[in-house]
Amino acid sequence: MNSERYQGTSIPYDNRRVMLKWHRLRRRQTDPLFGADNLRAGLQLGASMEVDLRVTADGDFAVLHDDILDEETDGIGAVAAHQRRVLAGLRYNDAGVSRYERPLLFLDNLVALLRDAHPQALLQLDIKDDLATIGTRGLGRLVDTLQGDELPVIVSGDCNDLILALGQHLPNVARGLEPSFRLMDMLAKGDVRGAEALLRAELAGPVQPRMVYLHWKMVLDALDSDLDLVAICHGEGKQVDAWTFTLANPAEGFTDAEWRAFSRLLELGVDQITTDEALATEAAYTVRVGSG
Repeated sequence: MNSERYQGTSIPYDNRRVMLKWHRLRRRQTDPLFGADNLRAGLQLGASMEVDLRVTADGDFAVLHDDILDEETDGIGAVAAHQRRVLAGLRYNDAGVSRYERPLLFLDNLVALLRDAHPQALLQLDIKDDLATIGTRGLGRLVDTLQGDELPVIVSGDCNDLILALGQHLPNVARGLEPSFRLMDMLAKGDVRGAEALLRAELAGPVQPRMVYLHWKMVLDALDSDLDLVAICHGEGKQVDAWTFTLANPAEGFTDAEWRAFSRLLELGVDQITTDEALATEAAYTVRVGSG
């Protein structure tokens, strides 16, 4: 399936646009992890994108998902055990590239690229460490780097205490809520009403998120127990991102099972879908809709 003529930023559904968020800055699964070129392109196109952040030993933030360096870079050991000056000498581990060529990105590198973004562009900063790990030094670095200019970012993380602390220091920076793992634990135990109560409590809590990030399979599975997580979020005026829906075979498009799941997410009204295959998803969606 030819996806070259698509941008991979959104798809039309029911007289609205559903954003396709580029997971870890990838429009294709074969794209480099956290590629600055894709970030630049997305900022010009008005795309929704996501990066992960890990705290360093000196309170800075590297653009990495894992808490260790071994898989994503040519380094070894814990990210938090190394200072920025050491990490700056590392390279991302790009599959199929014999010599690692791309140096690690850091938070301030991202911010420098955000200044001239398209007004619809949005970059999710998903902070993987908790507040205790980040500490006052790391929190201060986040605040100092993100304050001032109105940046097209939304901050998120599993640690609500961290997002709350950022909200207190940076009230104008959009915040996201990630309750999926807590909800999945309760749903796995069969505590459907408890999961509903937890979500409602977090939506009404002090974080005051703009966006709620929900695992897409959990969203659909919860419907079997008459629990519509998307409707609950929308009822509180929050947007919903369903993560991470990636086509198993991008060249072939949706399987029938994938199409049923994807269509159901759209019917539920999700505002955004996170994917590693934004271009192929838009192309496959266009084919399916066009064929009736």
